[in-house]
Amino acid sequence: MSNSRFAAVEAASKHQFNAITEVSSERAIHAYGKNVFTVSKMRDYLPKPAFKDLNTAIEEGTQISRDMAEYIAQAMKAWALENGASHYTHWFQPLTGSTAEKHDAFFEPDSDGSAIEKFTADALVQQEPDASSFPNGGIRNTFEARGYTAWDPSSPAFIFETGAGKTLCIPTVFVSYTGESLDYKAPLLKAIAAIDKASTDVAQYFDKQVTKVNASLGIEQEYFLVDLALYHARPDLQLTGRTLFGHMSAKGQQLEDHYFGAIPERVLAYMVDLENEAIKLGIPLKTRHNEVAPSQFECAPMYEEINLAIDHNQLLMNLMDLVAIRHNFKVLLHEKPYSGVNGSGKHNNWSLITNTGVNLLSPGKTPKNNLMFLTFFVNTIKAVYEHADLLRASIASHSNDHRLGANEAPPAIISIFLGSQLDELLEEVESARVAKKVKADANLWHGIPKIPDLKLDNTDRNRTSPFAFTGNKFEFRAVGSSANSALPMTVLNTIVAAQLIEFKTEVDKQIKKGTKKDLAILNVVRKYIKDSKAIRFEGNGYSEEWEKEAEARGLSNIKSTPKALDIYVTPESLALFEGLGIYNKRESEARHEILLENFYKKLQIEARVIGDTVTSQIAPACLIYQNELIENVKGLKELGLSKEAYSSQLNYLERISKHVNTILELTEEMRQARKKANTIEEIRERAIAYDEIVKPFFDEIRYHVNKLEKIVDDAKWPLPKLRELLFIN
Repeated sequence: MSNSRFAAVEAASKHQFNAITEVSSERAIHAYGKNVFTVSKMRDYLPKPAFKDLNTAIEEGTQISRDMAEYIAQAMKAWALENGASHYTHWFQPLTGSTAEKHDAFFEPDSDGSAIEKFTADALVQQEPDASSFPNGGIRNTFEARGYTAWDPSSPAFIFETGAGKTLCIPTVFVSYTGESLDYKAPLLKAIAAIDKASTDVAQYFDKQVTKVNASLGIEQEYFLVDLALYHARPDLQLTGRTLFGHMSAKGQQLEDHYFGAIPERVLAYMVDLENEAIKLGIPLKTRHNEVAPSQFECAPMYEEINLAIDHNQLLMNLMDLVAIRHNFKVLLHEKPYSGVNGSGKHNNWSLITNTGVNLLSPGKTPKNNLMFLTFFVNTIKAVYEHADLLRASIASHSNDHRLGANEAPPAIISIFLGSQLDELLEEVESARVAKKVKADANLWHGIPKIPDLKLDNTDRNRTSPFAFTGNKFEFRAVGSSANSALPMTVLNTIVAAQLIEFKTEVDKQIKKGTKKDLAILNVVRKYIKDSKAIRFEGNGYSEEWEKEAEARGLSNIKSTPKALDIYVTPESLALFEGLGIYNKRESEARHEILLENFYKKLQIEARVIGDTVTSQIAPACLIYQNELIENVKGLKELGLSKEAYSSQLNYLERISKHVNTILELTEEMRQARKKANTIEEIRERAIAYDEIVKPFFDEIRYHVNKLEKIVDDAKWPLPKLRELLFIN
């Protein structure tokens, strides 16, 4: 029992919970946003003209002058220094999927030999990271290093605090020297502007007071916790985020005793600590609970404006990992870290809110509000129907491929669940007759069914639906737990904006021909209900019957990432993104290439880890045990016992030899397949080769390794087992 596995188990068993004082509700109110340069703090630190300029920029998207930026920089510096920050950084979201930062000190030597604390408008507004060192899809060559980060005033600066110090973080976009976006935030901001303009134009059919529409988002974050010592004893977890081997524990989630059960004390201490830190950063965490699988948990915030919600989620994922270390945990955000139990998602709850405080996806109590709800509700459904493949591509990744279509996750077929009440409503609207000539508004509503005052629990939930309506919002359930939500939300806002623009064009055309406005709206809504009916599905999305039915309906079922990503570079998608100013052709093609490259490189790493682990840990451990069995059989034979007396040992030897030979042979075949795939020049074909030729070896090797784990002496097995990873907490 001297191997690293048992040392890790022993260390894990000694880890005690760290007592954390939970912030009371009253204290949380005062602590909330403590480390954020909020609007109220801006008002305190800024001259009135500068505050007015900044607030207008935040609310209306206007540009801040350099003179005003200097005032803001000095105020931000004063606030940061008063709160103990020693450095500042532009905090951005490159196409790596994580966040990036380069810290600079406020400290600066002066010409007279003294030192000053300096932070100017230039440092606030723009910095220059090395653009060629981040994924860029060929936009920047190695010798073309220049790129820029530029301040996003709509997302407040914050102080990120660790045991090593405090840093002022300034949310920014990241663009190339030639102007193309190299991050997730810049396209998201463009998509937010597009949905604002398109939604406002349509909302003014119903209320001229609407001058702005904000997309709102609430992100439920699922994750696993594993003891840090056990994590370090698993090279696959360290390097890939998931267990590449491991026979399922005798007890998993089959008793359903973990979900919403009592939170283990050590885990609760972690959650409290996380919430305390999140509150100081203005992240409005509201919910915590056990999820379905052992050692799986969830946290969820209140809804926020979509740009801020995504920034907060990216910050939260960093914070989760940082806080976990204090409690001797490691956070696993991989969509499927353990085979055989539920994976993790990041449910994106999306809606549209007007500046007058109306949720456009919440049915009203009057017929006119009902029609406004129907308009945005049906246009969203139509947008998803028309661009289902784009939504599928937006959540495609090598890690989410393990989850989509599994027993706990939505399938790769994009469909919409509405619930029987709303499904019947749309059927009624579609079939209802409305007179073409209407004398007065009061008569118009005869053709519109009364929508009841829907509550959040107006219908059952369907966990198998990737895109479901849940009372006053749509829940995009297929987003993976490790993803940056900016990409799927950029796509969703773009396609709904495009659909609303098309809707307004059709309605205006009917109005111009003399049709009353409300009747014109209803006519187009009815047409969209009929056109998009195929995307609506109320049944079990996991069933084989649904796959067949979806195919008959003409819905795509794209199960692999490389082929799902093709949609980004079709003429229709290029025109869609370019027409709304989200991506130009070069940016779309670059993203396609980056996502393909990320896909095959992740599989490449997994293949290497499998090879290294099989040859340097698993096979040697099995051979040691095999030699012990050989000595045992030799001894029994030398005693003169009949062969029948040690037939079981011989059977063990044969089984071990067979599985060891198989994993070594398969590992070598996989290595040769990987080498061959690496010679393919065209990146899409290389990604497909990794997906279809290299990746299938993973499950084959895993099968035989797991068989060995069951029959090799427990004391000899080198890797912490799933029962230890899942149940030591």
